[in-house]
Amino acid sequence: MLAILPRECLRSARSSSRFAPLVVGCSKRLLSTPSSDPSRSHAAPATGQTVDLDFEAYEPTSEQIQKRRTEVPVSSLVVCHGLFGSKQNWRSLGRAMSSRFGVPVFALDLRNHGTSPHVDSLAYSDMAQDVINFMSSRKLSNVGLIGHSMGGKVSMSVALHPDLPQGMIRNLISVDMSAKRGPLSPEFERYIDAMIEIRDKPCRSRHEADTILQATESDLGVRQFLLTNLTRSPPGAETWSWRIPVDLIRKNIAQIGDFPYNPPNATEEELAGASESAQERSWNGETLFIKGTKSKYVNRKNIPTNQKYFTKSKLVRMDTGHWCQAEKPNEFVQVVEDFLTGRTKDETEEALRPRK
Repeated sequence: MLAILPRECLRSARSSSRFAPLVVGCSKRLLSTPSSDPSRSHAAPATGQTVDLDFEAYEPTSEQIQKRRTEVPVSSLVVCHGLFGSKQNWRSLGRAMSSRFGVPVFALDLRNHGTSPHVDSLAYSDMAQDVINFMSSRKLSNVGLIGHSMGGKVSMSVALHPDLPQGMIRNLISVDMSAKRGPLSPEFERYIDAMIEIRDKPCRSRHEADTILQATESDLGVRQFLLTNLTRSPPGAETWSWRIPVDLIRKNIAQIGDFPYNPPNATEEELAGASESAQERSWNGETLFIKGTKSKYVNRKNIPTNQKYFTKSKLVRMDTGHWCQAEKPNEFVQVVEDFLTGRTKDETEEALRPRK
């Protein structure tokens, strides 16, 4: 459930045959981080508290609008990153999509990430309300909403949110993420422990921090990605600290594995770990699930669940791991274009077939 990796990090990551869809090589250290499985570790309820999200906007010039390659039926695109990511991960893609489609692209920093406020909750209904408030504050409607990994769950929670204004979302794209409750891979819990160890040392150089992280993660590309969250605060400080609140993320890790709603006609398995207050919700807007073929986040087991929540959903496969948009950015933008213009060839049936 990591966010998009910067391209320079991916260069080293691609050289490893283990980079699909998640990395391995973690030590067997004892964890202080609780389980991210909401059926084992209690996921705290939503607080109802919202925050104002920081963002970067990529506005097309008048010339770009005039010469846009493709006219799309949305007025803007809003993008939500994944766990440990930030708005800066989407800079190149944001500019590319804004120029190509001639619409503004807003890349958000979700709560407890980037330069957005820190708050003691990672409940998806709270994060969804943050995004709804952002779009409302800018009077956005007819939006194409894109979310990767954790951001995919946030985006799906926006579409399913009972307070979503009518007409605000036109198209929804979930990048390699399903609407399902379940634990993160154990690597992510170990990453948090390693990040807390780095904070408590503290480290005077990025090399020191990287050395500590190596005990948990052997892949250089992933370590470089995680270390983008290091900062010197205040500027000029002798030691490095994390710009993200690692203690709050650790405390609320079960919320990342949770999902706030139940699908219609839910099975017993689909209800596992659900809170008593979880409502049955569905959305009939145009929805696309992008699956990395080397990733297991979207699979034959949970595709039917996705279809219950999103009755007009389609699925497209990309020959990538979990980081679809980073590994093949040009192909990703084409997939987005095809979906927005109604040219998507639905591959749901093929994705449901048993592997040979």
